[in-house]
Amino acid sequence: MKPSLQFRVSQHLALTPQLQQSIRLLQLSTLELNQELEQAMADNPLLERDDDPLALAMRVKPDGSIAADVPLSTQESATGDSLNGHDAPAQSDAPGAADDPPGMLDGNSLIEWRGTGEAAEEDETSPLNWAGTRLSLREHLRAQIACQASSRDRALVELLIEALDEDGYLHPTLEEMLAVCPEEAAVEPEELLTALRLLQSLEPTGIGARDAAECLLLQLQALQRTPDTGAAQVPAAIFTLAGRIVAEHLPLLAAREFSKLRKIVDCTDEELRAAHRLIRTLNPRPGTAFADTRADYIVADVFVRKVKGRWTALLNPDVMPRLRVNQSFADVLKKDRTKQNADPAERGKWTTRVQEARWLIRNIQQRFETILRVSQAIVDRQHNFFTHGAIAMRPLVLREIADTVELHESTISRVTSHKYMATPYGIFELKYFFGSHVATETGGAASSTAIRALIKQLIGAEDNRNPLSDSKLAELLGEQGIVVARRTVAKYREAIKIPAVALRKSL
Repeated sequence: MKPSLQFRVSQHLALTPQLQQSIRLLQLSTLELNQELEQAMADNPLLERDDDPLALAMRVKPDGSIAADVPLSTQESATGDSLNGHDAPAQSDAPGAADDPPGMLDGNSLIEWRGTGEAAEEDETSPLNWAGTRLSLREHLRAQIACQASSRDRALVELLIEALDEDGYLHPTLEEMLAVCPEEAAVEPEELLTALRLLQSLEPTGIGARDAAECLLLQLQALQRTPDTGAAQVPAAIFTLAGRIVAEHLPLLAAREFSKLRKIVDCTDEELRAAHRLIRTLNPRPGTAFADTRADYIVADVFVRKVKGRWTALLNPDVMPRLRVNQSFADVLKKDRTKQNADPAERGKWTTRVQEARWLIRNIQQRFETILRVSQAIVDRQHNFFTHGAIAMRPLVLREIADTVELHESTISRVTSHKYMATPYGIFELKYFFGSHVATETGGAASSTAIRALIKQLIGAEDNRNPLSDSKLAELLGEQGIVVARRTVAKYREAIKIPAVALRKSL
């Protein structure tokens, strides 16, 4: 076969580096975007950020003292590129520019504010710092046992303390703990049992229990021994009944089998109700009070406000980074271009970095513009939600928003992932406003989100002594024109973390 040369015309989709970066930035959350920008600024010295409150330009005054310059956010007039895409000419240094701006710190004030290394070290170990630290559960228990027992007993108690879980329970058996002890210590089972009793006498009450029943019993006994608490008004018979229920019939109480439980313990409704009320005052997880309970906060990307009678989406300015190309580097690069002896490879490297910085600025601007367009389209479709709440949510799919903003469904999916909207009813992920539909008797459709809100509303108004079953909920929804099966109601009820009918029943 003779080789030949042929020309062929075809079309294919090519993802340029700029487009790949735009797609990657679009699907990042606010936290991930900031991390991406930090990495980009570390890799590219031409890229600067105006909204960093700690980014103060430092310079030396003619007298040799250090002064704080104007914050970067006030230097937009001297930038070559900014997030809004406009270019501005660089300003030359005017006479007297070396003087401090009004209201800024002078050199001595700045040095005093930062402090010397010795002062900083003292500040790190100041009493205010260690006084505000939170003790862990193990540290709290060791502090109590420090002066209450001999060194051998303390060692055994500390061995048990190390085996506690976050809730304060001791899951290993005493036989397993005994096997951990070294043979030369010659630890007897009675000694380990004594150490366990000593551990269980510490605060918080119920610590060191091996199961929930033992934990609650320890707390009941402590309440009964303490006459100065509100439990002193509880009759001894109720304490006895509560102890018997916890020790022998706790699964029945957890399953709310009150009728069966009343027959077994042979008591009246009022006595069972009083014992149940007493048990509910106990804490089945005593160790959680010392757990790290720092909350994770969500920063909304979009705010929804009513402007002139219309719900409008507004970008959160606090999450929008203000970037620019360093004008000083850009000026140096322009000067190097005019030099005949400039290294072409070095000049090409810096030219590429300038282009990369400009690409990043434009892609971030496009990211926020796309988020705003998609958010406004969602607000327009779900305007009833912002007026009446989740019960007025309408069915919505990605295709509707994609057709409205003339983007692909995959782009809408990227935009709505890990982006949050602040509404009058709380902060929700953008994906929250999309949901499947359920047919109604009138031929329309109801959103699954609205059905879940309606189920929550019906259960919230039910009689606790005679709660609504899933079949009854399906019947009530049918009366309102929403035809759903019992298993669908059960699925929606479990999705909003509402227990079954048997667990919602009370005396």
